[in-house]
Amino acid sequence: MDFKKLAGTLLSSDSISGLSTATGATGNEVKKVLTNAIPALLNGAKNQADDDSTSESFVNALSQHAKDDTKDISGFLGKVDMADGAKIISHLLGSEKNDIVKDVATKAGVSQKKTNSILSAIAPLLLSLLGQQTQEEDNSSAIGGLMGSLLGNADMGSLLVGLLGSSSEPEEETTTSNGKKKKKKKKKAEEKEESSGGNSLLSGLFNLLK
Repeated sequence: MDFKKLAGTLLSSDSISGLSTATGATGNEVKKVLTNAIPALLNGAKNQADDDSTSESFVNALSQHAKDDTKDISGFLGKVDMADGAKIISHLLGSEKNDIVKDVATKAGVSQKKTNSILSAIAPLLLSLLGQQTQEEDNSSAIGGLMGSLLGNADMGSLLVGLLGSSSEPEEETTTSNGKKKKKKKKKAEEKEESSGGNSLLSGLFNLLK
């Protein structure tokens, strides 16, 4: 299973923009919530696949969501079923849901209400991408083993922070005194603030991968 491909889609500009529109959160808030939540969501998927009482229904859910058309990420998120997403999050996180959401919200510096909305919106996309990748592997019944391999071998911290920091010198548009638009580099302090979600992610990742 290609974690870099999966995370790259979840953290793409189209995904962040679509989630921002769907939830009313800023792009920066979406980014911080996702970077702190992705490890827990993937671990939840692994637990669903490993548990005999949930594995069959989870594989069936992946098969159903694999049929979703995710070529247009923004369009997909614009029509996302938030209620269905909330149910998916409840299944993935189980009895620890409230604690995990609270922890993610605290680390991201985002309200729990917005955090819940962002997770509910991204959940159907996550299941669609997981379903599509397991179908590509032609081994959907072995999703637990694939997830275990992904969680155990991928350096998620480096990959996620790398994906978020792929544009090292972001630009912002300003208006000059004569009314013309121009681009300027963001200040280092702003870049540091926007990367704080990625930094706070690392400690959680290391605990998850122990």
